[in-house]
Amino acid sequence: MATSSKAKKKTVRLASGRKRARQDVALNAANTSLRSQFRTVVKNVVKAVGTGDKAKASETFKSAQSVIDSVADKGIFHKNKAARLKSRLSAKVKALALAA
Repeated sequence: MATSSKAKKKTVRLASGRKRARQDVALNAANTSLRSQFRTVVKNVVKAVGTGDKAKASETFKSAQSVIDSVADKGIFHKNKAARLKSRLSAKVKALALAA
């Protein structure tokens, strides 16, 4: 008997379990999308800081804050992680403004 590296998913027998499995697919897709948006926004701020354009960096940071907060409110990331990330990004933007 050959065992595959990936375990086979068992089909759920109960109707409530089947419904839960259907819901999980949709929730997983929504969470993946939000997580991707979160990462993109953070990357955009870091890129803007890297280019040295303080106006663009502060603008992207302002728009990123709302996305970071909404992702944390939805429970995709912990609120402390969101606060820590905003603090670090804010410090980078401020350091760019002071350097100029």
